[in-house]
Amino acid sequence: MLINTSLGKPANRPALEAWTRNKAYPLSLSCIAVLTLLFLWWLVTKWQWVNPLFIPAPEKVWVAFTQIFQDGYKGSSLAHHILDSLFRLGSAFALALITAIPLGIISGSSLTIRSLVDPFIEFYRPLPPLAYYTMLVLWLGIGDSSKIALLYLAAFAPLYIAVVAGVRRISIDRIHAAKSLGSNKRKLFIYVLLPSALPEIFTGIRTAIGVSYTTLVAAEMVAAMSGIGWMVLDASKFLRSDIIFAGIIIMGLIALLIDSVLRWLERKLIPWSGKE
Repeated sequence: MLINTSLGKPANRPALEAWTRNKAYPLSLSCIAVLTLLFLWWLVTKWQWVNPLFIPAPEKVWVAFTQIFQDGYKGSSLAHHILDSLFRLGSAFALALITAIPLGIISGSSLTIRSLVDPFIEFYRPLPPLAYYTMLVLWLGIGDSSKIALLYLAAFAPLYIAVVAGVRRISIDRIHAAKSLGSNKRKLFIYVLLPSALPEIFTGIRTAIGVSYTTLVAAEMVAAMSGIGWMVLDASKFLRSDIIFAGIIIMGLIALLIDSVLRWLERKLIPWSGKE
């Protein structure tokens, strides 16, 4: 608390509280945290407290990034690697959306369907992706099909579970009220079930895209010759920690961009979220 020593009373308290409520306040804290981390990184490498092989200097990572940006990596441009990874991720996630959301809504509305589907979801959901990736490679080959299937399975379970939870939390009184007003099953789905479950659906979408994105490196481990995950793995074989750091930073920035777009869509499509 700020004290006005001449009067012995709190000073500038309203201004301080107004600043903490300002939208720029959390952004300022985030910038300070990032700058502090960058400074500590520079300090550690400047005084060589850690072997440069494990933690390269920020300037070396920047040089590696500029080289990759200008010349590409292993004969392919950086854009090519990013687009290949996003193609695999986007294809898998699109499949998850068109299957997990309808099935989740049906399962949330029907105990019979939920009882039939849940055992399979709960069985494979906790399995590490690499545990069944080899099986997918045997079935689908070493091309993009097995990689997309792996990312699809990673995204499906959390999205399905979120949709089921969103449907089950809908008040039965709301459903009865809609039926009493003459809503058929189609109108009940469009105007009641789907809008009411949208907040949980978007939470599931953000969770699912995060889980599938973290599985991307595993998906690009087998017989891949492109992709950000493959680039990081390939650089690790040659102990190029500067390229590894650059690739990780690129992956993190892409993840932040994707999540920012999803949050923007959530604010636009479901402005009532959190206000019920």
